[in-house]
Amino acid sequence: MQPTELIVNGAPARVAAGAETPLLDVLRNHLGLTGARYGCGAEQCGACVVLIDGQPGYSCATPLWSVAGKHVTTVEGLGNPAAPHPIQRAFLEAQAGQCGYCLSGIMLAAAALLARNADPSRSEVAAALDAHLCRCGAHNRMVRAVQLAGRMLRGV
Repeated sequence: MQPTELIVNGAPARVAAGAETPLLDVLRNHLGLTGARYGCGAEQCGACVVLIDGQPGYSCATPLWSVAGKHVTTVEGLGNPAAPHPIQRAFLEAQAGQCGYCLSGIMLAAAALLARNADPSRSEVAAALDAHLCRCGAHNRMVRAVQLAGRMLRGV
């Protein structure tokens, strides 16, 4: 088995796993990054979403071979307790999470949206988060948190 090289959260990673191994399995079981979660395994819930070269991607259905040489960002790579990403700060400030199972994928999708548009409308945020299921019913708080993070990024 030939090791696959990729960049995870800004650091080179060399993974000895089968080419068809789902990225989610590699992140959780080979690299110890447990922020992305298994939800449905069918690209329907968003719990496994990570950024692949800056774009949201379902890690449950992404084979390892397809991310060779690419940049993968997990929620652990957004920020840390000492220097949280504005989306993380905003979600805490707005109390936008409840159980937290879906939050990593939602925060990454929101970060990708804010990277291309730091002043999204409510409908643009809703569209960016539409593929993510949250059974806790915190959607309105999440939309407000994304807009708050945009204001933080813009210094408003």
